[in-house]
Amino acid sequence: MLIVGADIDRTETWIRYEKSMCHACVSSCCTLPVEVRISDLIRMELVADFERGEPPKNIAKRLMKDGLVERFNQKSGIFTLTRMSNNDCYFLDRKSRLCTIYDKRPETCRNHPRIGPRPGYCAFKPNP
Repeated sequence: MLIVGADIDRTETWIRYEKSMCHACVSSCCTLPVEVRISDLIRMELVADFERGEPPKNIAKRLMKDGLVERFNQKSGIFTLTRMSNNDCYFLDRKSRLCTIYDKRPETCRNHPRIGPRPGYCAFKPNP
């Protein structure tokens, strides 16, 4: 039996999103790069609220050293969270495929798939 799933790198293969899909998926959206802002990092408890006034470049340097952020775009003020060697988000549990910081997750994740590479569509891959 052939199980068809989207190719994460080819958005034309993505499927129109329906809420019920999440329960039968391998969390393929959690392998996309996650862009966050300072407010997300504070909610995630990676940055303390008092650090909000600190230069973002300094925060980025610390978080990169700690292995939590892989990139920082100084012009946009956007940080990109680190992914594991298999492209999973750093905060995705490898066994359960569930987010370990779900209640504190960034806006990018909270708003997926309304925003992202193909709004309204999902890189759905069925759970084997």
